[in-house]
Amino acid sequence: MQEHIILPLEEVSLDSIALVGGKSASLGEMISSLTEAGVKIPTGFAITTRAYYDFLHHSGLESYIKEQIDNIDFEDITSLRRAGMRIRQAISSTRFPHQLSREIIAAYQDLSRQYGQEQTDVAVRSSATAEDLPDASFAGQQETFLNVRGPVALIDAVRNCFASLFTDRAISYRSTFGYDHFSIGLSVCVQKMVRSDLGASGVAFSLDTESGFKDVVLINGSWGLGEMVVQGAISPDEFIVYKPLIGSGYTPIVEKKLGHKEKKMVYGESSDERTKIIPVEKQAQHQFCLTDAQIMQLAEWVSCIEKYYTEKKGQWCPMDIEWALDGLTNELYIVQARPETIHSRKDHSKIISYSFGEAAAKREPLLKGIAVGDKIAAGHVNILFSLDNRLNAGLGFQPGDVLVTDMTDPDWEPIMKMASAIVTNKGGRTCHAAIVAREMGIPAIVGCGDATDKLTSGQSITVSCAEGTEGVVYEGILPFIEEALDLHELPTVNTQLMLNVGTPGMAFQYTHLPNRGVGLAREEFIINNYIKAHPLALLRHRELKDADLTKKITQLIQGHKNEADYFINQLAYGVGKIAASCYPEKVIVRFSDFKSNEYFNLLGGKYFEPKEENPMIGWRGASRYYSAEYKPAFQLECAAISKVRDTMGLSNVVVMIPFCRTVEELLKVLEVMEEFGLKRGKNGLEVYLMAELPSNIIMAEEFAAHIDGFSIGSNDLTQLTLGLDRDSSIVAALYNEMNPAVQRMISRLIRVAKENHVKVGICGQGPSDFPEFTKMLISQGIDSISVTPDAVTKTLKAISEAEQAAIATTA
Repeated sequence: MQEHIILPLEEVSLDSIALVGGKSASLGEMISSLTEAGVKIPTGFAITTRAYYDFLHHSGLESYIKEQIDNIDFEDITSLRRAGMRIRQAISSTRFPHQLSREIIAAYQDLSRQYGQEQTDVAVRSSATAEDLPDASFAGQQETFLNVRGPVALIDAVRNCFASLFTDRAISYRSTFGYDHFSIGLSVCVQKMVRSDLGASGVAFSLDTESGFKDVVLINGSWGLGEMVVQGAISPDEFIVYKPLIGSGYTPIVEKKLGHKEKKMVYGESSDERTKIIPVEKQAQHQFCLTDAQIMQLAEWVSCIEKYYTEKKGQWCPMDIEWALDGLTNELYIVQARPETIHSRKDHSKIISYSFGEAAAKREPLLKGIAVGDKIAAGHVNILFSLDNRLNAGLGFQPGDVLVTDMTDPDWEPIMKMASAIVTNKGGRTCHAAIVAREMGIPAIVGCGDATDKLTSGQSITVSCAEGTEGVVYEGILPFIEEALDLHELPTVNTQLMLNVGTPGMAFQYTHLPNRGVGLAREEFIINNYIKAHPLALLRHRELKDADLTKKITQLIQGHKNEADYFINQLAYGVGKIAASCYPEKVIVRFSDFKSNEYFNLLGGKYFEPKEENPMIGWRGASRYYSAEYKPAFQLECAAISKVRDTMGLSNVVVMIPFCRTVEELLKVLEVMEEFGLKRGKNGLEVYLMAELPSNIIMAEEFAAHIDGFSIGSNDLTQLTLGLDRDSSIVAALYNEMNPAVQRMISRLIRVAKENHVKVGICGQGPSDFPEFTKMLISQGIDSISVTPDAVTKTLKAISEAEQAAIATTA
């Protein structure tokens, strides 16, 4: 069996897991099966589990290791750490069998010659036989050693890999999930390094890691070696690509977020320092680590790998992948791939949602960061700055505490599994803290920046990841609501049920809800949260001679060519993310409808907005788009929509014109849209009118001649029909969508729309709040009803009852 001590990666496959572990088996499978498809994977060799077992046999350590583990009290961190330390020290101080060393060194010398080097640089990765299996996420439990050169360093690294099978976190993990410590062997993967220390690297998933949405590739990356991304030592760049349109000729990158890449890991300068961490140049910090072409190349490979593993396993198999960009050759490589183990096992037909009551929702947040998961939890803050070799480290941590720290690594897992929630200063959605939190099913907020400064140990806090991609920490133990929904119990209906989506960050979370697209996506939410500046201030801030404004805008647009590029891209990414969530179903995007007082509050808005006595019926909606003052800003909006439809390929986007008072005004807007590249009918572009003014109803026949559909805005229609200000508490009691005057308005519009063969739906708040309102709409024959996601259940039931009643009436 000597031939099985060393195996070239080209000679192993998924059938070899018992011999070479998941990591090596996956690499070998890809090298042999995906290289022809263009996927590049660095080669190397696997030191099989035979070597590990031979090492244990010759050293006589097995009985000692078993004795140490049997004596561990897993409720006592000190006991765990003491046993782990003793086992690792025993392995690390044991001499390597001579014959085993010779075979490993000979394989390394062959690999070096293959690359034309005397002593090539390799990554030495532990590859346990139980890792990367569908029912166990052992990834990251053992060690990896980078930039290993020379026979002596290689043998030391291999021995340390053996020892890492008994790190505290690995012992604890196996105990938690019921794995026998001696049924798991350890192989070692020796792989040629990619010079990503001179380029970039990171991780990629073939799904959205928070929602489980299948149709995207999520990529995180940063400059230098990938450990900084995996450890969460920096906040990486983030890219999202819509999978179904990869290879279609479009560039479906629906999100690009610039990270905080202030440091990177590179090669060290001596054998005692294989790697080191250095600052990133200021200019590079403000640049994305991948070009659009590289993002698309990587996304294509990730999709290819997922498709291959899915066909191989006979079931959907999303993938967790590590990638590297060689700074010398500018070539991309896949350096690891394993099955994703959280969402692939989740039953998405059962949804548990978390929310606050009204009183809690009004609380001011203590801090914000990147949300991991969608839960809410509360507890007492326990700030830990490090877990070093002191045996008493972490002893003060109690079950249910909220772990607050700078960042975590795999050594923290025994502590993390005791936490009710995790909050870190650093990290991104694919860092160690995020991955472990998802696996353990606890909420985490990463990348907060200053959590350890703003929070104090013992403080009572509530951690919320239920409000979108942004996680929020609140003061105190706040009450929250947990609701379970079984989608199988919801009725099937004929009327199109669509969603009102407020922010792009929640779009993927709603993909599991039954819906036929998005009936209302408001640009102003995206402008307010993604762009954060008045569009005219972006275009003209320099001529205003406001140094503070220019400084803030300069910071905002980092990573973009200029101010216009920033606005177009950010708006396009927001719209694109929503459009991707339900493609090819329609997504009705309403052009911006800020009032002048709302625009005034945007960065730089005070220079461009008039003071109006009643902004609710002032300069808003359509009247802005063709005006000389706002037209340059509307051009940016049109350019963003064009990018989503023509560059990303998301042609399901329908545009909607709000607050359009007259037919003449509609024609002016259509003319300006065409001037800016958005011609109705071109590439299937549909234009809807927000029917929210009495004039829209009275002149419905005339409006219908120039549009593809109406979408009823019941909020404004109610206030303008009844002649009241919906923001006024004095007349609030009179505001009622169920008023007969409003009902007649809506009934007339539905009738006229059908007579003129244009679509008619509703996106106002009425159906979300009043099931009886929904029943009236069904009886009138409305085509679609769009509601907020929290109203889906009751609206579906109301639609079903109304449809059944209509059938009974006509029977």
